[in-house]
Amino acid sequence: MTDFFSIALGFPTVIFTFLLGVVVAYWLAVITGLFEIEDDAAWLGFGGVPAGVALSLLVALAWLLCLIGAVLTSGGLLIVVPLAASAAAWLAVRALLRPLRALFPQGETRSRDEFVSQPCVIRTGTATPDFGQAEVTSADGSSAIVQVRTTGADRLKRGDAALIFDYDKDGEFFLVMPYESEH
Repeated sequence: MTDFFSIALGFPTVIFTFLLGVVVAYWLAVITGLFEIEDDAAWLGFGGVPAGVALSLLVALAWLLCLIGAVLTSGGLLIVVPLAASAAAWLAVRALLRPLRALFPQGETRSRDEFVSQPCVIRTGTATPDFGQAEVTSADGSSAIVQVRTTGADRLKRGDAALIFDYDKDGEFFLVMPYESEH
């Protein structure tokens, strides 16, 4: 076990050991809600998946390859090991993420703004200024259940049509009002 720690904390693996610590801290922050995983990793050449996922896989794989390279070279070619590990990890992560892209909606998260000015249908027993959910259909035909709130004295019941007119970023809900379609 001491050999493992001496290699993991020795040059060149220590570079990736530090980065692996940053990745662990990042995921702890994501789990506790301090960060969200929303941005696309296209700038890394890993378009279609969140940057946090791509970078985490890249660092973890580079650390593992660097660790293996440090053991195999046993002190020789130490400057080449992190470079080779980084390049190999980048290529491997590109290949690994290809099938994962299907899990993420075309590399883009649906913008909340696209729902503003869209009709919706109330799905909870009532929608009030304090509580409510509605089903809204986006331009591509997919539907989503979203949190909604009414304003003033408006109370909507299950099945009522409503119009989304704003999004409250602080409360993370849409504001709705009664809506009668022209049909």
